[in-house]
Amino acid sequence: TKGLNHLIYEIVDNSVDEHLAGFCTEIRVVLEKDGTATVTDNGRGIPVDMHQKGISAARLVFTTLHAGGKFDDSAYKTSGSSVVNALSTYMDVKISRDGAVYHDRYERGVPVIELENGLLPKIGKTKKTGTTINFLPDDTIFEKTKFRAEEAKSRLHETAYLNPELTIIFEDKRGDQTEHIEYHEPEGIIGFIRDL
Repeated sequence: TKGLNHLIYEIVDNSVDEHLAGFCTEIRVVLEKDGTATVTDNGRGIPVDMHQKGISAARLVFTTLHAGGKFDDSAYKTSGSSVVNALSTYMDVKISRDGAVYHDRYERGVPVIELENGLLPKIGKTKKTGTTINFLPDDTIFEKTKFRAEEAKSRLHETAYLNPELTIIFEDKRGDQTEHIEYHEPEGIIGFIRDL
C-alpha cells in the first residue's frame, strides 16, 4: 500500500521540483471515481521538443529510467515518471506549452500514440502551460490498487509546509460527495510547528 501511494508522490515531486525552479505555483491531485489518480501542475510543461536521440523529450522521460535531469540548462526534473509508468495499467499525459496541448499515452509502460515526425501529436491550442498525468496502478503488480486518502492528504500537507509559496489542491471523488481541500501554508515550517 505504501508503494501504491508513492506513485502519486513521485509525480507530485516532479511538480514540486518545477515549483522550486520557479515555474509552478499550483499542483492539483485528484483521486478519480474510476480508481485512477490525476496530477496537474501549472509549470512549464514537460519538454516536448526533439531530443538528440531522435524522439520527443517527453517520451524519453516516461520510458527511460533516470532520464530526468538536464534536458537543458533550466533542468526540468522528471525522475520517477518512468517508474510510475512502468507500474501502471495505463498512463495518459497532456502537456501544455508553446501554445499547444500535446498528448501521449502508455499501456503497461508501452507508448500507444504514434509520434508525428518524432514528436507528440497536438490535440488542441492553449495559452496555459503545465502537465496533467492520469494513471491507473497495475493490479497485476499491486495487491491493492485503492489509494489511501488520509496518507495522501498528510503527505501533501507536509509538502505545502515545506513550500510556502505553493498551493496544493486535493480532491477525492470516490465517495458520494467530492472532498476538496486546499493546502497553502505561507508561514511554512513555523505554521507546521504552530499546528503541532
